[in-house]
Amino acid sequence: MIPYCEALQHLLDAATPLPAERVPLHEAGGRTLASDIHSGQSLPPFDNSAMDGFALRANGATFEAGTEFAVQGWQAAGDAGAEGGEGAWEIMTGARMPVGLDTVVPVENVEILASEDGRPTRIALTATVKPGQNVRLRGQDVREGERVLCAGQVLDINARTLLHALGVGEVAVVARPRAAVIATGKELVTEAAQALESGQIRDSNRPYLVGRLQAAGAEVVWQGTVGDDVAAFNAVLDEALAAGAQLLISTGAVSAGRYDFVPDALRGRGARIVFHKVAIRPGKPLLFAVLPNGALYFGLPGNPVSAAVGQRFFVEPVLRRLLGLAPEPVLRLPLQADVRKPPGLRFHARARVEMDGQGRLSARVLSGQESFRLMSMLQANAWVVLEAEGDLASAGTFVRVQGWGHHEPVQLVSQES
Repeated sequence: MIPYCEALQHLLDAATPLPAERVPLHEAGGRTLASDIHSGQSLPPFDNSAMDGFALRANGATFEAGTEFAVQGWQAAGDAGAEGGEGAWEIMTGARMPVGLDTVVPVENVEILASEDGRPTRIALTATVKPGQNVRLRGQDVREGERVLCAGQVLDINARTLLHALGVGEVAVVARPRAAVIATGKELVTEAAQALESGQIRDSNRPYLVGRLQAAGAEVVWQGTVGDDVAAFNAVLDEALAAGAQLLISTGAVSAGRYDFVPDALRGRGARIVFHKVAIRPGKPLLFAVLPNGALYFGLPGNPVSAAVGQRFFVEPVLRRLLGLAPEPVLRLPLQADVRKPPGLRFHARARVEMDGQGRLSARVLSGQESFRLMSMLQANAWVVLEAEGDLASAGTFVRVQGWGHHEPVQLVSQES
């Protein structure tokens, strides 16, 4: 076995960041920016009113209640620019400020003294008006030329909304890593609704891994199951490679049993086994290889939580490197209680990050840490990572806490929930 840090370095050394491609903004959700974006315009693009009311020329002066103005014009959102003059202009929210006017008084702070055809022609202020109030200035949000997004940022809905407002219709993003998922085992039943025969189980690893890979930025180009047969395994591997897979993730058949054929099958194809078995729990039999065409192969154990650990702590760091993402931020929080761990192994525990009545955060490692248990996956909101040293992590010890996926922040819950 090799330690996790050594295994991780092998993974990162084998991963080369992917090239950029340009895509329409509306197709870029969840994609990773390949280069910085600087604004080509100001936002707002012109001075405009923050509310319905009357635009005035204050020029640094304060107007007292009772001041009267003749209304010289009207300005609605979407109207072209106009010369303001010395009087007031009736103005709507979002409308462009007439040139020379710099202040807006809300309509509720105005008394209409005279009107014509339903439009006010003379007004009086009913409250003091300070210069510059209720005006949204050109560039107040974003300045022309300002860097608004950096390479490596993921385009969520907020980023895409801003880019749309700035007139950016196409962006350079990092190409999606193309992945394949292969579940091995003659006992596997693919369809959830299919009745099980004696000795069969449903293939839950494959949909889990597909969902996690997609959420982490990969494109799954092939997925399927295969029995414990080398010829059939090679056939589906050929299919996955023909579909363009750059990362191949399998579950099962990597331990030391009679039917754990994956290591020898990979060697038979000329693959280079980089490591096989890591000093972790769960997931110790994990294998990593490089295929002759350069594709990266992850052989994850078949137990559900072992596969989840392999995906989270081995596959996802590689995806981050391929996508050019910055190192993943982690939390360090105190344990609520003592935790026993296997000595000499890095332990990945399903846990809950909880907040007490004083707003203090802590991590609670869940019971039922066996690698076949799915219910604890449902109950957890984070991973607690305990390093290899020792066999006991004491209550109050600050430990490494990571989200369920690198794309998911830790979801906080109260201790009462």
